[in-house]
Amino acid sequence: MSRQHHYLKCETEYFQAIEKKLKNFELRKNDRDYKIYDMVHLKEVVNGVYTGRELEAKEIVYILYGGQYGLKEGYCILQLK
Repeated sequence: MSRQHHYLKCETEYFQAIEKKLKNFELRKNDRDYKIYDMVHLKEVVNGVYTGRELEAKEIVYILYGGQYGLKEGYCILQLK
């Protein structure tokens, strides 16, 4: 199985929620052809500037695609494990 690794910016508020295990999903523009089993590497940013902090890679275990349930077409929700 070949999986992609996606390196993504994540603002502090959301980065910390994932770090504390309060949040296990990401709402993203679906511009990277995300697939189940791909890995997401979240890098903390403040106003778009990297802080140097990065979370351990998270695996995508479920994807809710836009165009349904009120989620705009072209966006997706990634469930991370």
